[in-house]
Amino acid sequence: MGDDHDDVARFRQRLGLPGLIDVHTHFMPERVLRKVWAYFDSAGPLTGLEWPITYRHEEDERLALLRSFGVLRFTSMLYPHKPTMAAWLNAWAADFAARTPDCLHTATFFPEPDAGAYVREAVEAGARVFKAHLQVGAYDPNDPLLDPVWGLLAEAGIPVVTHCGSGPAPGKHTGPGPIARVLARHPRLPLIVAHMGMPEYGEFLTLAETYPEVRLDTTMAFTDFTEDFMPFPKADHPRLADLGDRILLGTDFPNIPYPYAHQLHALERLDLGDPWLRAVCHDNAKALFGV
Repeated sequence: MGDDHDDVARFRQRLGLPGLIDVHTHFMPERVLRKVWAYFDSAGPLTGLEWPITYRHEEDERLALLRSFGVLRFTSMLYPHKPTMAAWLNAWAADFAARTPDCLHTATFFPEPDAGAYVREAVEAGARVFKAHLQVGAYDPNDPLLDPVWGLLAEAGIPVVTHCGSGPAPGKHTGPGPIARVLARHPRLPLIVAHMGMPEYGEFLTLAETYPEVRLDTTMAFTDFTEDFMPFPKADHPRLADLGDRILLGTDFPNIPYPYAHQLHALERLDLGDPWLRAVCHDNAKALFGV
């Protein structure tokens, strides 16, 4: 990984960045992560693609790699796929954050009767960011069981990184429509649309233009891997420039099929300027999370 490390260092140094803030990285209980990796290894139905895991290492080595890349803050994105799982994941994530001070304390939820209670508990325990995965969880974000969750997070101003786009494969509740109905009820909800909303990029940019608390993360967008099957429309590049204060660096580390530096170079070759890159890779997240 020496070349990758050097490439990331050169990127940071050229921009004069003190480091990177990555809002979309995965840390989760080892037995859960192993199942995620096995899914990618089998080219599961949500991907249908060869997907080699570039950073298939033990937790300590993965943490050391992120830090060696100059990542100052990162997340432990995790998500349930069935009821009764979220509270257990939140307990693990709280412990992980306590022993990993550069990780933004992350939590999650699922539509179930006690969702409001355990989300409030996570907020009171210091959760800084939540993850919602509408594709894997296969739930409607407008489920009445989630009404107290969205209301609480909107009131508290805690961002929710949400996989709501229909990539890499559509789900019953993906696409801009379902989450737009949530935003209509909670217009101050700090929603971070994962993966730039791929492949419905334009529609999710419109949501960001409509709601000032909507942001997008760059996870896997613009990379050679994604451009091969879900390219970002060049006609929308000016909109990326206009929303430069609401786009955040995300990578999907460690579950990416290419080196970490490639995500950064993919952003660089958009040719939107160094101030845009500095904002996306550091300043926007610094302001949002107050780090």
